[in-house]
Amino acid sequence: MSISLDDSKRTAIACQLAGIKEVQNLLIANEEKLISACSDSEVCDRFNKMLEDDRKNLGVLDTVIVQYGVQGEPKETITQMVEEVRDLMEGSELSLYEKVSQHELLKHQQVMSGLLVHKAAQVVGADVEAAITPLNTVNFENRAHQEQLKGILEILGVRELTGQEAKQGLWARVQDAVAAISGVAGSAVTQASDKSDMNIEDIIRMDHSKVNTLFMQIDNTNDPQKIQEYFGQIYKDLSVHAEAEEQVVYPGVRPFYGETQELYDEQAEMKVMLEELKSADLSSGDTVNSFKARIEQLKSAVMDHVRQEESTMFAAIRNNCSDEQREQMATQFKQAKSQLQEQLMAHAR
Repeated sequence: MSISLDDSKRTAIACQLAGIKEVQNLLIANEEKLISACSDSEVCDRFNKMLEDDRKNLGVLDTVIVQYGVQGEPKETITQMVEEVRDLMEGSELSLYEKVSQHELLKHQQVMSGLLVHKAAQVVGADVEAAITPLNTVNFENRAHQEQLKGILEILGVRELTGQEAKQGLWARVQDAVAAISGVAGSAVTQASDKSDMNIEDIIRMDHSKVNTLFMQIDNTNDPQKIQEYFGQIYKDLSVHAEAEEQVVYPGVRPFYGETQELYDEQAEMKVMLEELKSADLSSGDTVNSFKARIEQLKSAVMDHVRQEESTMFAAIRNNCSDEQREQMATQFKQAKSQLQEQLMAHAR
């Protein structure tokens, strides 16, 4: 019996992440509509800042999903909910207050979904926690947005009910709550994790860190099911990572990096080792020990490859590419990984 690459827990988290992204796109569309519908300059200014955050956080979510390495589709209930809310936000049945109220509920849902993914990651494995770490940014911002929206709802609600302005003391308290929740860390994480700021070295290093975590998890268990689960993710991550590098990175560095062919050769050897391990049978304790020994050989080969990339290849990239070129290569690399992940998932069906 060969190693199975399917893992229901990781697939469930992938579906949850896909749903979070679907709702994130809805939040952006909502804020664009609310800005157009609102005549209050202070409220519009807050919506504009939320919109800026949410556009950045969409980039963060894209990075999280690609680094997670398992493609998923949002649940049908999420897709239906998004369509229904989109229709309500575009229609005239709801007042501005009611539309903002719907938006605040979505923010709450987004916060809870993000927290759920983190809790699930703690159960599934350290590699999942490492891959989804940037999701903290999205959770920080959405929680802060919730507090801002409560203040906006007070202003709009009192205005609609009485035709008068709400007392501004509440608005000040909301601002204090936002500062306490998001703080410097939340803002800094958003800026640092903006998709356009991540260069190719950052993205490749994240991949290397994740696969090293998976190797450590295999080393720390003798449970055949856990070993199969972790190796299944190693297989998918390394296969996609290697192919994306060969499509995007190695052709890009070949003009100024003389060791490119060696990197191709190392990855060709690694792919052979992956396929051999994939066909293994973990049906006995002796086989588990043998399998882990072969995993250790794979780890040794991968780590040698990692050291070369992170030392000499990264240095060559820094010395020969502008910041913009390094960021553009990162974007192309993530796009290639996403397409390859989709192909791998389709092939597994």
